[in-house]
Amino acid sequence: MPAAEWRVARLATRRRTAVTRAQVETISGRALGLFGLVFGAQTVPMALEQSAALIEGAGAALMAVLYGSLVAVAAASIAKLAVRGAAFAFAALYVLALVAWPFLVADPAALAGQTPWLYYICTVATTAAVVALPAPVATVYTLVVPMIYGVIRLLPAGGEADPLLAVLDAMYAIILGVVVLIIVVMLRQAAESVDTAQEAALQRYDLAARQHATENERVKVDALVHDSVLTTLLSAAAADSPEEQDLAARMARDAVKRLDEAGAAGPRALDRVGLPVLVRRLRAALTTFSAPFAVRVVNAGGVELPVEAVEALYSATVQAMVNSMQHADEPGRSTRRELRIRGVRLGGAVIEVADNGAGFERGEVPDERLGLRVSIEERMANAGGAAEIASRPGQGTLVTVSWPADDDEADDA
Repeated sequence: MPAAEWRVARLATRRRTAVTRAQVETISGRALGLFGLVFGAQTVPMALEQSAALIEGAGAALMAVLYGSLVAVAAASIAKLAVRGAAFAFAALYVLALVAWPFLVADPAALAGQTPWLYYICTVATTAAVVALPAPVATVYTLVVPMIYGVIRLLPAGGEADPLLAVLDAMYAIILGVVVLIIVVMLRQAAESVDTAQEAALQRYDLAARQHATENERVKVDALVHDSVLTTLLSAAAADSPEEQDLAARMARDAVKRLDEAGAAGPRALDRVGLPVLVRRLRAALTTFSAPFAVRVVNAGGVELPVEAVEALYSATVQAMVNSMQHADEPGRSTRRELRIRGVRLGGAVIEVADNGAGFERGEVPDERLGLRVSIEERMANAGGAAEIASRPGQGTLVTVSWPADDDEADDA
């Protein structure tokens, strides 16, 4: 194996084991959901006991809102859908509950100096802010919310704690929150660096593979021209008798046929790329778009595709998403957009770009509009894949791109 190809193979092996930004977000969200349920369950007995000191019905309402939002965070983290939205909702509801606590306590004496049960899920709230919010905003939340608790702890509704104890409680919550914030931010930055390096490596690898394939094709064509075309021309130039001319004509037809076959074959990439690489590239593209897409990935692990198939799927999918942003919106109506990526067995992929927007009639698209015909359908066909576009006015659009073109090819791959 040449040294360049050996280095590319080593690179391809390393990139499959790296931690990505998406994995960091998934782990952070699931950790928040799990420990949120654990911390919440520990506070249930205390919350039930302190409900007697609150306005009638206030204790049950607080428990329903906060525990319900914790369950929502856990469910969202398992499904990997709207995790940030659920975490933001819990962080916001916790602040509202904390500020409202002094006004909800009807009998401070019934608390008997106990710590309000909200304190024991303060770290869960700061962690939710870290997951849901940008680092600067999450930092402010992590510092301010425990301070609010410290002030409440000094009030009769908070147990009239000694000032030193209130400060220590607030500082303890701040320290825990800052530790979580630092860990998550460091992991995100490290994963982003890995993603950037992998993307650059993939581009270099793609370029090297294409250059190598092009060079092989050039050598092949040069040999063909020398062995077939040049020989035919020399034979034709020296042909005097009818038999020699007929032989030269047959040689010419054979040479033209071989040139056509060589042109139809075209250069091919030498190696394969994991489907998770394509997923990361599409997620990176989404960060530059003005409209959000809900992303769902299924069975991506272990699926590998040729480089040219990855490029075709990426370009066609981005074009479909751009078309959705440009044409799907309708005045006075919100548009929901989805990107669904599914691995097929061990050598295929199906990507769907769907929206519930304006839709269109395919027959009414002008011929000069090349986004559908050239950028999606022909690009996939040239790479050995397929594209299907389904749309109706008022019923949204579904663009499906797949490689290879049918299941039989996927089995072969």
